[in-house]
Amino acid sequence: MGDDYLQLFVDETTFYNRIVLRFLLPSSLWEPLPHVLQTWLRNYLAGSLLYLISGFLWCFYIYYYKRHVYVPKDAIPSRKAMLLQIYVAMKSMPWYCALPTLSEYMVENGWTKCFSRVSDVGWLGYLVYLAVYLVFVEFGIYWMHRELHDIKFLYKHLHATHHIYNKQNTLSPFAGLAFHPLDGILQAVPHVIALFIIPTHFTTHIGLLFLEAIWTANIHDCINGKLWPVMGAAYHTIHHTTYRHNYGHYTIWMDWMHGTLRDPIDDVGGKTM
Repeated sequence: MGDDYLQLFVDETTFYNRIVLRFLLPSSLWEPLPHVLQTWLRNYLAGSLLYLISGFLWCFYIYYYKRHVYVPKDAIPSRKAMLLQIYVAMKSMPWYCALPTLSEYMVENGWTKCFSRVSDVGWLGYLVYLAVYLVFVEFGIYWMHRELHDIKFLYKHLHATHHIYNKQNTLSPFAGLAFHPLDGILQAVPHVIALFIIPTHFTTHIGLLFLEAIWTANIHDCINGKLWPVMGAAYHTIHHTTYRHNYGHYTIWMDWMHGTLRDPIDDVGGKTM
């Protein structure tokens, strides 16, 4: 890619930085920072706000406004449990945000297959590449998640931090990002690896990374909503109770293909969700 085309990526990240940082911080605090640090700060502030606001609103809706409608009384997590999840997630957030910052840096330097404008490939090409990207990410996250269970060292030192939430009344939307920082990064790495293999629209890539925060909140709320082939919360709650099923992220396909799928309808625990 030529320098003029790469400048499109830099201009885009600069635009995002200014929108977020101008809104949240005095210019004297962030304008002197190098571009890459501004990008990290933008990711950190935006990611933290997205996690806290979406988690609070979702918890308020299902545990208080619609109390007893979606989950039974004894399945509502305590405030102490939710505060612990927030503590773990916020402690890891600065490290989580290093990954999108790195991916944006690599895109800006032309090391990936990212494209800036949909017109570069056309809408058909965009949709085909997006589908391939999502399949690759689903494949990568499934195997990364599964290996975090199968390799005892990784489970003990990384993934076990997340699996202290192992039953309904300890799970909440705030548990979605309550990981050891390296664990959270490893599970998001397929999004970045895909950039080197699949032509990917840059803005869509950024949006999908932030969508992770909302999606992980959704699959930890224990609500038994089922929409085939989506890997909803009922499936993921089973994962937190059996530890050996439903490793998938967005869909059930990888678990179905590899024999690790456990359906909430067939599961005794799933009948109480």
